[in-house]
Amino acid sequence: MVIFVKIIQVIFALSVLVLIHELGHYTFAKLFKTRVEQFYMFFNPKFSLFRCKKFGGKLHTKFFAKNEEPLPPDYDLSTLADDDWRKYPDQTEYGIGWVPLGGYCAIAGMIDETKDSKSLSKEPQPWELRTKPAWQRFLIMFGGVLFNFILAIILYAAVLHHWGEEYLRNEDATWGIAVNDLSYEMGFRNGDKILSIDGREIEDFSQIQIELVHSRASEVKVLRGTDTVNISIDDSYISRMLNSPGMFGLAYPFVVQGFMEGSINQGADLQPGDKVVAVDGEEMFLVQDIQAALLQHRGDSVLLDLDRAGSRAQAALQVDTAGKIQVMLDGDLTHFFNITRNKYKFFPAIPAGIRKACNYIGSYVKDLGLIFSPKTKAYKSVGSFITIGRIFPGTWDWQRVWSLTAMLSIMLAVLNIIPIPGLDGGHILFILVEILTGRKPSDKFLEVAQTIGMILLLALMVLAFGNDIRSLFK
Repeated sequence: MVIFVKIIQVIFALSVLVLIHELGHYTFAKLFKTRVEQFYMFFNPKFSLFRCKKFGGKLHTKFFAKNEEPLPPDYDLSTLADDDWRKYPDQTEYGIGWVPLGGYCAIAGMIDETKDSKSLSKEPQPWELRTKPAWQRFLIMFGGVLFNFILAIILYAAVLHHWGEEYLRNEDATWGIAVNDLSYEMGFRNGDKILSIDGREIEDFSQIQIELVHSRASEVKVLRGTDTVNISIDDSYISRMLNSPGMFGLAYPFVVQGFMEGSINQGADLQPGDKVVAVDGEEMFLVQDIQAALLQHRGDSVLLDLDRAGSRAQAALQVDTAGKIQVMLDGDLTHFFNITRNKYKFFPAIPAGIRKACNYIGSYVKDLGLIFSPKTKAYKSVGSFITIGRIFPGTWDWQRVWSLTAMLSIMLAVLNIIPIPGLDGGHILFILVEILTGRKPSDKFLEVAQTIGMILLLALMVLAFGNDIRSLFK
């Protein structure tokens, strides 16, 4: 059920993103009287789930219809029957395909993956993209990226207005960080408080690892007890940090909430609210330290010192073979930390949404910089739909879904603006060159560039799927 919910969320989010992206191209194409031949949500090889087209003063629809064969460029359309949709190429065909992995907007005279060389062999026509002024072609190609940026701002603003935001300030992480194996290897210890990364203070506790990677930090200053410690970070750790989530967990006290069902310690003198302050006489109170100590007593017993409403108490407990004492912990962070909450009224939510979108744009651009830097080996973290699916929750949570959709909208926009033939950025690059030089690249050159770009994109997809498949067997 969880996998099914994740799949539906991914399809929903990507459908919204692609629809808005293609709507950007469509809107500017229509604005500049450029013919849009087809506008489809999802791909439709061989047949379509739904198609509609307006001609003869009526809207015509088809369900589960086989795609018509394309006509030769010089075909006499007057010989077609009046009910043949191909007789009305000036009208846009709208539809829904059956492969839920994107969509497309087929613009007349545009050299892309939807066209072959034959369709562009005839004399350019005034309704085609290739005959439009460079500035109009620029806006048509940039429209998809622009609409994705606008969508992200709208979604972020709506989420902030409706739900607000909450986060833990780094300075409010009272008991510092909890480390995993990698952060321990790098020199961090449970209870360290992050003071600065390369001299910069971090406000949001959850952004520590992200900032460490993005800035390719060389030094982190921490407070360890009463001492200030400088930890040097080598660049070689970046690829491992990208693939090691939870490097900096939140350290918090071990407070008992109750017993697990069928707990081996069901009858022990342990009460809700008890705080563990020592294990077998060794003082410790953080969940992470106590869990590590219990692992050393697997299948044995331990004596816990407890703080019970200000009084000292003790409890002898059994430890199972997994190193657990089978109790439930109080995991409500509001019981231990001051959580910062911001609520936004309608108009203040708009600039807040813009800031959030701009911050993520900068963050994602840094991610791409790492990917294209071989030294960091960040390309090993490139993922496909499987990686996207993992970030969605296992239950339907509208706040999370819309926030992730906004994030993916920015990712789609930034990726599309990269100047690779086959992406919007490739088309935009050639248009900018034309504007600067006054010379328009030939259709043949654009066809070859498109082919090269599609090969590069295919290689990137293979890399992404390969990384995802390998991750499934780790």
